[in-house]
Amino acid sequence: MQRAELGAVSLVYQSVGAPRDPALLLVMGLGGQLIHWPDDVVEALCRQGFRVIRYDNRDVGLSRWNQVPPSANLTVELLRYKLGLPVAAPYTLTDMADDGLRLMDALGVRQFHVLGVSMGGMIAQHLAAMAPERVRSLTLVMSSSGAAGLPAPAPALVQLLARRSAPNREVAIEQQADLLAALGSPEVRDDRAVLLHQAAVAYDRAFNPDGAKRQIMAILAEPSRVELLNQLRVPTLVVHGTADPLLPVMHGVHLAAHIQGSQLRLIPGLAHRFQEPFKAPLLGAVLPYLQAHRQDVTHIAGL
Repeated sequence: MQRAELGAVSLVYQSVGAPRDPALLLVMGLGGQLIHWPDDVVEALCRQGFRVIRYDNRDVGLSRWNQVPPSANLTVELLRYKLGLPVAAPYTLTDMADDGLRLMDALGVRQFHVLGVSMGGMIAQHLAAMAPERVRSLTLVMSSSGAAGLPAPAPALVQLLARRSAPNREVAIEQQADLLAALGSPEVRDDRAVLLHQAAVAYDRAFNPDGAKRQIMAILAEPSRVELLNQLRVPTLVVHGTADPLLPVMHGVHLAAHIQGSQLRLIPGLAHRFQEPFKAPLLGAVLPYLQAHRQDVTHIAGL
């Protein structure tokens, strides 16, 4: 692990693979840490000839947001969101996309591929729009356009997602295991002990409940990205599961429909987690696309 000091943020990252290989930036979702990218998935990407760069987003994991956070109340902002009122957030998804660009600047990487999952896919959309001449390809997994009218998750799942504070380690781990179970596929029977272990590993590396709340507010404050997507001219693959309980499958369908020339791959049974039975189908969708665009700079020449 290494750290990049980028002014307002201090990002912890890991670069795996040969520096001469095309770079692939992995952007994690809400509250997730770089360790939530499975090591075997990272290794599979490296075997395809990519230099894989994964990092902790600002405010979570071992990364830091160096500004004093303004007071913000997630409960109040959730209520404002439900009432259709503007939501205030300490920072935006655009700010988080700029973090990724500045990290690549710090690493001296001019052009690269981007793969974002969930909120990371939303950040990746902004990143590609901000620097289309630098992004060789864009892969969006279990993400969304943020458009109004798309299917909403169950209220109980939203409550689990927003439940970030905990009085002690044991409660925090139990809560995270509950969330992991709720985000899993109905086709997979989770082992509670495995979920608790995964939650414990993440907790012991870093526990950032306030940072996760601020990230939720950044998502809630975000307007629809449809106009941005309609203008995007970056080769894009959209991958979504048919059993996603947080961002139901129409989020993926709608996302792909608004990106010119994009490809859509739906994975039966996939929910909103990297579960073992779905790693092979996910890699089967993503790897050929990345390989096809590994050295492709034709879209860049047309910008």
